[in-house]
Parts: sequence; C-alpha cells; structure tokens
Amino acid sequence: MIRLIGYFFGIGAFLLLGTAAAVAIYLGAITKDLPDYEVLANYAPPVTTRFHAGNGALMAEYARERRLYLPIQAIPDRVKAAFISAEDKNFYQHPGIDVTGLARAIAVNLQNFGSGRRPVGASTITQQVAKNFLLSSDQTLDRKIKEAILSFRIEQAYSKDRILELYLNEIFFGLNSYGIAGAALTYFDKSVTELTIAETAYLAALPKGPANYHPFRKVEAAIERRNWVIDRMVENGYVTKADGEEAKQQPLGVKPRRGGAHLFASDFFAEEVRRQIIQKYGDKALYEGGLSVRTSLDPRLQIAARKALQDGLLSYDERRGFHGPVKTIEIGGDWGEPLSKIPMLSDVPEWKLAVVLSVDSEGAEIGIQPDKEVSGKIVPERVTGRIAAKNMQWAYRSAGGKRKSAKSPEEVFGPGDVVYVEPLEEPGEYRLRQPPKVQGGLVAMDPHTGRVLAMVGGFSYGQSEFNRATQAMRQPGSAFKPFVYAAALDNGYTPASVILDAPIEIVAGGQVWRPENYGGGSAGPSTLRLGIEKSRNLMTVRLANDLGMNIVAEYAERFGIYDKMAPLLAMSLGSGETTVLRLVSAYAVIANGGKQIKPSLIDRIQDRYGKTIFRHEDRACENCNADDWDAQEEPVLIDNREQVLDPMTSYQITSMMEGVVARGTAAGKIKLDRPVAGKTGTTNDEKDAWFVGYTPDLVAGLYLGFDDPAPLGRGATGGGLSAPIFNAFMQKAVEGTRPGKFVVPEGMSLIPVNRKTGMAAVEGERDTIIEAFKPGTGPADTFSVIGDLDEYAPPEEILRTSPQANQAVTSGSNGLF
Repeated sequence: MIRLIGYFFGIGAFLLLGTAAAVAIYLGAITKDLPDYEVLANYAPPVTTRFHAGNGALMAEYARERRLYLPIQAIPDRVKAAFISAEDKNFYQHPGIDVTGLARAIAVNLQNFGSGRRPVGASTITQQVAKNFLLSSDQTLDRKIKEAILSFRIEQAYSKDRILELYLNEIFFGLNSYGIAGAALTYFDKSVTELTIAETAYLAALPKGPANYHPFRKVEAAIERRNWVIDRMVENGYVTKADGEEAKQQPLGVKPRRGGAHLFASDFFAEEVRRQIIQKYGDKALYEGGLSVRTSLDPRLQIAARKALQDGLLSYDERRGFHGPVKTIEIGGDWGEPLSKIPMLSDVPEWKLAVVLSVDSEGAEIGIQPDKEVSGKIVPERVTGRIAAKNMQWAYRSAGGKRKSAKSPEEVFGPGDVVYVEPLEEPGEYRLRQPPKVQGGLVAMDPHTGRVLAMVGGFSYGQSEFNRATQAMRQPGSAFKPFVYAAALDNGYTPASVILDAPIEIVAGGQVWRPENYGGGSAGPSTLRLGIEKSRNLMTVRLANDLGMNIVAEYAERFGIYDKMAPLLAMSLGSGETTVLRLVSAYAVIANGGKQIKPSLIDRIQDRYGKTIFRHEDRACENCNADDWDAQEEPVLIDNREQVLDPMTSYQITSMMEGVVARGTAAGKIKLDRPVAGKTGTTNDEKDAWFVGYTPDLVAGLYLGFDDPAPLGRGATGGGLSAPIFNAFMQKAVEGTRPGKFVVPEGMSLIPVNRKTGMAAVEGERDTIIEAFKPGTGPADTFSVIGDLDEYAPPEEILRTSPQANQAVTSGSNGLF
C-alpha cells in the first residue's frame, strides 16, 4: 500500500511539475510578445482641433474622433463615480484584476451555459485600458491572459488616478465621440462640469455598447441602462436615494452637437481656415492634432457683412423676377412628411420651406416645413400661414422670360409648389423668398495688420461651398485703376497732371483696339483726379501707355494683385483676373500708408500642449516685458515691413479716391460719419460689379456677378450695385467707433488748383480743389497735356476759365496750350 501511495504520489508530482513547466513555458511565450506598457506614459490620442473667433468664441471643430483630453483633476467626482459604479466598483481596491468580480462572472456564466446568452465579462477599468491601448479585441484565452498580466504591470507602474484618466479619455461613446469631454459636448452640448446626475449616468452606460443604447433608436434600452447606473451610484453611496429617484424620472435629453462651424455666419471663414491648416500642416494635424486655432474673425462684423451682401444679392435678384418653385409635391394626403424631406438652406435660419396649399388673387395659403425635433427625428406638424399678394409682387415678373409677367399670385405658382418664405412681424404672415442666382464675395480687413475681420463667400454656404472671396478669379475692371495712377504718382506725375480724354486706337499684332469710356463720350484734357473720380478708360490707357506697362505690371505684382501680369495695355483697365481677398489686401497697402501686409485669417496656432507654433504678428517689441518702470520710455513696436508705396503717394491716391465717393462714380452711395475713400469697378458687358473702399482703420471690398460670367444688365455698375452694399456693411461696422482721419504726411504741400486745368488757382477762381503735392512738385505753370492733341479742340469752357490755356492755344503750341 505504501509503495502504491508512493507510486501515485510520484506520478502526481511529475504531472504537477509538468503542468507547472508547461504553464511557465506558455506564460513565458505569452509575456515575450507583450506590448510595452510604458508607452502609456506618452499617450497622445487623436484630439479635436478647435477654431476660435477673435473674441474667443468657439467657431468650429474638426476631428475624426471627437475627443478633448482632460486631466483627471478637471473631471468632476460625480463623473468618476458614475463610471466606477457602472464598470468597476472596486477600482480603487483591486490590484488590476477584481477576483471577487471574476468569481461572480464565472458563476453567472456557468449558470447561463447553454442558454444562448452572451457571457458576462469581469474586466476591470485597468484591464480595459490594457485592451484598448495595447491589445486587440479578440475574444481568445491568449488575449485575456495577456490582458491580466498587463493589468498587474500597469497597476505597478501608474497611479489609480492616471489609469482612470487614460480610460476616461480613450473610450468610445458612439456618435463619433471619444473621451468623456467629447461625449459631453456631442450628446448634451455641455462641458463635463455642467452634466446632471442623469446625463452623467447615461454617458457611463454607453461604453458597454453605444449602439445598444442609442439615444434615438434604442430609447427604452438607453433609459433602462441609465437607471441601472443611477441605482449603482446610489448603492455605492455616491448619490442620495432621493436624488437618484429624481434623476431616473428625467428624459434622456440628448441634444446632438453639430460638427463643422458653430458660430453663426462663419461657415465660409471656417472652411477657408480649414483649407489653410491642411495646406500648412497636413490632414492628420487638423483632424487628430488637437490644435487650438485663434482666427481673426470679428463675429459682429461677420454678421454685418453677411447681411449686407445677402440683402444686396436679393435686391438684385428679385428685380429680375421669379425663378420658379424649388420643387412640386403631392398635397392630397399628409404634406408634412414629403415637405420635411426636402433639404433647406441650413445657414439661412431666417427662411423656411413651405408648400402652397391654395392660391387666389389675394395671396396663397401655405404649409410650413416642420422643424420640431423629437428624439432626433422630424415630426411632421401642420403649421400653416399665408403669403399676401403684396408680399410677393416682385415675383410677378418671370426671370429669364419663361412666361409673361403675372398680374396675380395665381399666375406665379400653384398648389403643391414648394417655395422659400420668411416670417413677418405679423403672426402667420410670410414674404416670398428665393435663393439668388447671382453671387458675390466680400472681405473686410484691418489695413494696418492684414487681419481678415470678415469674409462672406456667397449668399449661402448651404447653397454652394465655393468661396467667391478667395477662390473666384474675376476681372476687377476699373477697381484696378488706382494702382495705375499710384504707379504714375510714384514716378513724377501729380494729381493735377493733365491727360487727354479722347478716342484712341491701339494697334498690336495686326489687331486694332479702340477702348471707350463707360457710357461713351470723352471730356478732353482732364486731371488725374478727374480720371479716377469719373473712372475714365481713355485717360487710363493713355496714362499707362505714357508711363509704360512694365512699370504698371511691376506695381500690380508688388501689391500682390497678380502673381505675374502681362504688360498689355488692356490690363490697365483691369482685364486680368484676381480674387476679392487679393484686391482688398492691395487697397489695404494704400490705406496704411504703403506698408506691405500679409493677409491672414489666423492670428495664432497652438499645439495640443499649448505651445505656440504660429503667430501672424511678427513685429518685435523690445522692452515690452520690463519687470518694473524706472522712468524709461514707453516701448515701441518695431515695424520691419517693406515700404512698397511712398506714404505721400498713398495719401495722394487716397485723396483722389475720396473724390470718387464725394463727386465721382460712387457719389451719393456712401454715407459715413468719417472720411472714406474707394473705387468702383465695372467689367465689360457689366459681368462684374465691384466696390473696394476704406476708412483710416478698415478696408472692405466686394463684387457681384454670376458664377458663370454673364451680363448683369445695362446699368449694373459697381456704383449702382456694390457701393450700396459696401455702405450698408460699413455703417454697421463703424458703429460705436471713433472716427479717424487720413493723415497728411509731413512735408507735403496743400495747394488750391483749378479742377479742370490742374494749374494753380488764383484768388476768387471758381471750381477749385485743394491738392496735395510732394516736396519739389506743384501745379504746372503751363497747361501741359499728356496725349496727342493734333486733332483735339479744347472745350470753350477751359479757354474761358483759364487765361494761360487760352494764350497757349492762340499761340499755336503743339502739346502745350
């Protein structure tokens, strides 16, 4: 018996040692390929990039995984308690594996064996960190053992708070949100500190399976799971029973946060910044880098720019008539459902889609598209209203000549037609609207820094994402002329220099070009000032020819209007193509006294750790950070920017463009409480209408035109269409600001001259103006004209008002009279 016992004991010992050896070999093989858990120390997950406006308001967010990293100290205790209660109530006691929980799970799984139910897990938060960061999600024994080993090691290397921090920032919550901060914003549009007990419990319920507790598709399951978490929080002493019961009575209250732009009217601006970030740093940096981008956007000016441009586009479009309905639907049954499926302009909240239910000579009864959201779904509601005939009279005219002009609403549309409407102050009353076919772009900029304060790329980003302020290449027309004149003023001409305004023929390559003034006609010898004020094409061509197109092209490139400009005379009239942003930037140089500027939509970029990696402001400020004041002089910003235009020339061309607003092609269109200069622009066949102008502290410019260039119609000029839009924007933009002045550079002489001859005015002479002259220059002593005068007879008025001119002509001078 003793031998038998010894025999079995030996066999048992051998088997035990063999098993132990096998386990050791197995564990050795397992641990040999274990990932390095020390990488957790350098955890840098994909984080949301956020754009902010100049005032700090959140403007837009971009991410593949919506995540904002929060250190554990910034996560409220209630949030920690909810996840510990839901996932691992013994988190702060176990060494990485909860033996009690594991035993309980094994017992439950044995009990459910063969029932078809999914096995119950017993993974601790530490194990989930090991799996999510270092392992795959394979349901295998090898993975579970690796997970357990890593959990022990992680617990030895990191504190409990650090492990919980990693977990709460990594886990997936559904709706493309990762981490507790991202989930709070995505589901409730709140920060974690604002979450209620019910909201916190719902988020804690999601890691088990976001799709199983979807807030809209699985509402009952979501509430049941949330309430289970609340019960665990009460059971573990984190929440009182009364508070728990109150929380369980609340609805889910999920309010999904939309992606992209969040700040009203900022869509075009945000998209342009997005493109620039990708171009500068790459796609990954934008969507995973967690960049903090402070833009130059001024929300107040942006809203004003949007409204001014939209009102101008609508005014033009409605004068051209009605384009027809958006769509036609059946209204015999429930019209709310088919109407709710038609997408509307998401960034024009003032408008609503409506279906015509009936129409008569007095107006139309309409049904309004439902906009009430319940559980994330549109619930059709029968909301009706009326369009009175007086609120749709503009639509009596048919755009494009598709039909004869209507005389009543019945001839405009019929039942089932879907149209846009805008609510009026009187309840139930609406005005007929339509998205315009004409488009445009507007940019406003600080001329001293190049910061873009507002940008509108079209009527609606929802209608078209094409940014006409930065992407549309358009002919600037006469808005380019100030740069021809600036080049001349920089090269010996004065505002009082006289150029012949008369027909001219240009022969090149066997082709004959006969430019004309807008509206025809000519004024004879005229000063440079009059040439700008009245936007004379013939004068500009003669000036450019006399000056030399190579000089004009060099100036255009220096100002950044074109990268490379062909030195052709036609280019002096703005026949090249550029963008609104480029042209506004060029005008900013004139406005700031000739300093080169770099237009920028971005003030500063910080990486995920708060380190500044880009700053637009590159001027140095020595002694700005002095520890104390010891009667030293105030620090001065050192401006090293290139001087691309003589400050005196800048003032001269500014003064001449003030005349455009006061007496020229924009006369009566601009009404501000401060000095303003600007220039209109109208291209051939009225395909583009421009206005670019500025006050001492703000420059803005815009154009109107069809995306597929086509005539806007006779009389559609920059002064008639674009200048009023500029005025509407500037009036809002300058509200509450102190008026500035255009400063005359030191050394310039202000001399009264005859407006027509450019010669010094004598005391009591009529029709004079004060002109600014550079040192060493002044009004001409004789009436000198640039241009061929052989066939030109001077107007009687010039001879009558200028004795010098009369004497020169009667003496038979050629080129001087």
